[in-house]
Amino acid sequence: MKTRRILFGLLLCIGLSAVSCSSDDNEGETLIPLEGKWNLSKTGTSVGGTETLIDAPQNQSGCDRDYLQLKLDNTATIGDYDSTVSACALTTQTGIYSRSHNNLTISITGGASTTQDIVNLTLSELKLRDASGKITVYTR
Repeated sequence: MKTRRILFGLLLCIGLSAVSCSSDDNEGETLIPLEGKWNLSKTGTSVGGTETLIDAPQNQSGCDRDYLQLKLDNTATIGDYDSTVSACALTTQTGIYSRSHNNLTISITGGASTTQDIVNLTLSELKLRDASGKITVYTR
């Protein structure tokens, strides 16, 4: 089963690269899909073009990492593990997300809406930066 998935993915990649017209069709937008569960890895800032990143202090020791889950139907779930009341209690917030070129906007139901630049998107890393220079790095 795993071999079939790998083969399908390889054939899909070859097919997509064979029908592409030119390298500037996407106007600089990263074509890797955002969908999936992204675990919070690092946070930091960008000042004067210099990034300073540290392991995310929001992640509780002994618990799973906080996460951002983006689904195909454009729903988003933010998971936060906290041990204040009980060990590794999970609190989730749900909402919707949208992508416009290299911007990601997440609107939490009954809460705020945030727009961040997609600085880096690979199959294993999603790096976001907001207007104030705050950087958040997620990994799969």
